[in-house]
Amino acid sequence: MLDLRDVDRSCTAVVGGKGAHLGELARLDGLHVPAGFCVTTGPFRRIMAEAPSMGGLLDRLDRVDPDDRDAIRALSAEIRAALEGTPFPDDLATAVTRALARVDAPAFSVRSSATAEDSDAASFAGQHDTSLNVVGPHAVLDHVRRCWASLFTDRAVVYRLRSGVDHRAVRMAVVVQEMVFPDASGVLFTADPVTSNRNVSAVEAGFGLGDGLVSGLVSPDVHAVRDGAVVGRTVAGKPLAVHADPRGGTRQRPVEPELQERPVLTDEQAVRLVQLGRRIEAHFGTPQDIEWCLADGTFQIVQSRPITTLFPIPAAEDRDNRVYVSVGHAQMMTDPIKPLGRSFWLMTTPAPMVEAGAHLFVDVTRRLAGRASRAELLDVFDTSDPLIGDALRTVADRGFVAPVEDESTDPPVPISTDPAEPIETDPAVVAELVQRAERSTAALRREIRAKSGTELLDFIRDDIGELQRLLLDPRSHQAVLASMDAASWLNERLHAWLGEQNAADVLTRSVPDNITSEMGLALLDVADAIRPHPEVVAFLRDVADDDFLDELPDLPGGRAARDAIRGWLDRYGMRCVGEIDITRPRWNEQPAGIVPAILGNIDNVEPGAGKRRFEQGRREAREKEQELLRRLRALPGGEAKAAEVKPVIDRLRTFAGYREYPKFCMVNRFSLYKQALLGEAGRLVREGALDGPEDVFFLAFPELHDVVRTGRVDPELIARRRAAFEAQRVRTPPRVLTSEGEAVAGSYRRAQAPPDALVGLPVSTGTVQGRARVVGDMAEAELETGDILVTAYTDPSWSPVLVTAAGLVTEVGGQMTHGSVIAREYGVPAVVGVQHATRLIRDGQRIRLDGTNGYVELLP
Repeated sequence: MLDLRDVDRSCTAVVGGKGAHLGELARLDGLHVPAGFCVTTGPFRRIMAEAPSMGGLLDRLDRVDPDDRDAIRALSAEIRAALEGTPFPDDLATAVTRALARVDAPAFSVRSSATAEDSDAASFAGQHDTSLNVVGPHAVLDHVRRCWASLFTDRAVVYRLRSGVDHRAVRMAVVVQEMVFPDASGVLFTADPVTSNRNVSAVEAGFGLGDGLVSGLVSPDVHAVRDGAVVGRTVAGKPLAVHADPRGGTRQRPVEPELQERPVLTDEQAVRLVQLGRRIEAHFGTPQDIEWCLADGTFQIVQSRPITTLFPIPAAEDRDNRVYVSVGHAQMMTDPIKPLGRSFWLMTTPAPMVEAGAHLFVDVTRRLAGRASRAELLDVFDTSDPLIGDALRTVADRGFVAPVEDESTDPPVPISTDPAEPIETDPAVVAELVQRAERSTAALRREIRAKSGTELLDFIRDDIGELQRLLLDPRSHQAVLASMDAASWLNERLHAWLGEQNAADVLTRSVPDNITSEMGLALLDVADAIRPHPEVVAFLRDVADDDFLDELPDLPGGRAARDAIRGWLDRYGMRCVGEIDITRPRWNEQPAGIVPAILGNIDNVEPGAGKRRFEQGRREAREKEQELLRRLRALPGGEAKAAEVKPVIDRLRTFAGYREYPKFCMVNRFSLYKQALLGEAGRLVREGALDGPEDVFFLAFPELHDVVRTGRVDPELIARRRAAFEAQRVRTPPRVLTSEGEAVAGSYRRAQAPPDALVGLPVSTGTVQGRARVVGDMAEAELETGDILVTAYTDPSWSPVLVTAAGLVTEVGGQMTHGSVIAREYGVPAVVGVQHATRLIRDGQRIRLDGTNGYVELLP
């Protein structure tokens, strides 16, 4: 037994997270923590060792699927029964009884305190047992045993499985404290749990014990406190409260009618509680989720743990207000990025970027401060991603960033184009830009092979300058803007003159030079090469390893199939899901990833579909052009209007395909860099400096340069980085984040959608009804004819899947993001930016997608 006053954070392995935190708090002057002690993890280990068959039960639990709730329920019950059936040792019972006598209280609270809970990575809130108003030593001993067993409740087991926590590595201590009989209790969040704003605290309060709030029996009053003042208040009706029963345990009791609508706390009390919370937050160095009680006018703290759901705030050199926009939403890849991947992205882009939570953000503060640049910035996002635009407008309207007269000198990218000399509408311009980039990539491929050691890293760093030159070339930028401006102009004018919505969607079908749409159509040709060989098709259905290409020649038709797949990989294999992260496995590294798409094409698409679809799209675009021009000429002054529109259509089709090429160029170079760096990493592994080649992914580029130079690396640094990256997998970055930590959510402001529809951004016109296939991984996208793809995001790697989709719904995206461009080219109706689509739409559910007006209806 350890008295709480003898416990601090260094004792976590002995007293668990809750016990360690309470021990810290008990030692702080001015804080009131109920007296008590910890039953350490030693007795738990002893009971686990004595419980019958425990080793075999844990072995079975290790192998269970987190989604197999029946198996988890059965195994967990067996383990709890084994623990609860193990006799309580006499010496331990005596020690607990003596510790209870020293506290000398009429009743006790008995709280579980696992070694894995209340950490910065995982709170395990509500996963283990707490018992209140436990009377008498025998009852306390019984509830200690229940706390031990609660380590294996269904919910705790699932939580550990999903969090990657080893069941054997977790130990259970138990905190026993003097019972507080409060007038009120609740939870204090020192950062707003909804918006994540670190400067706003939220106080939830109810009468009696906190069980009423935790169980959902009653709704709490909520006070929002900022800068020492209540800035928001919600008073809930409180017909019931939970109080201690004189016989032990708790019971519900009606609240007096005159108190039911009365605030539980005064504003002064809420502010005083927040002041205590800020002291606790400062002590632990991170925002806290604090359970409190109010008894006889004194606040008692009964628990404090980190708030693990907050998105990290980017580091800044000063304390000025700043506003950040997610790079992941713009690049259609909201997964976390490993350190080497972030490092390459930062070296490649000149935009003012910051890192937070394994994600990248653009600091738009200066652009939001300048009056003209603010208007320009909002206009861009109103078109490309209205949710970001609305969130930025919300921040601007609050005055969070004060406007300044002198305009920002930081454009998104340092491009200097002369609007007086617009790029000519000539396909030769695109051909020349592509050829220039292809020649540069070929030179890189030749030259990088001869480099090694620090010379290789210096070469890559210098070559990134060549990549920047290609990406930021004014001529290339003009070509991209030409297609975007033409699409906007046509949509605006044709809607005004003809009432035509999103006319550019059809006009951009099957445009030339679109490397991403060509990739999807080329995979249809691969399916055509494989389809005539049934033994190859049967073999591919069972492919699990990436060495399958070596086995194909042994099958009838296998050599032709292998050559077709390898030919496709030679051209497009540098791509992959999440390709902006250089560390992600490319298709030419893991070719099994494209097999499901090939099989989907074989099963659902007729032979020769690649060429037919391209020709069909080109025909539809030509027919749409003729229809629009005909309708224009029928208007008053129509000949002039048609004459004005025709060259803009030509301009759109000339440059729309090139929109996809700069990213292809970048990804191509990234793949070559990665291959060379993995070769260098292999050498470091052979020399014993690294445990595995992929360790280099958890180093920033300058750090990797030092490791290559010295042959030494800190393995603990790699382990910490790897663990931190894994912890970020559960977080999605906010579209807009402020320096106060607030995740600002935008909203769509449209009235034409049906009341219960899920609203998004229309990016590819048309309406389709079908079965929703909610997919998290492209390799698992098994679409059938008529299926509508629903996913978090689609970067260019999803092009092979979009070929067979009847419609597309994503949580992320804008008018000109890659998935939107390809959906338009393939003629697939699409709505992007539908918040929480993958949670609100069930896999297999019938839905209706309106890609013209931008909404999704859930059908019965």
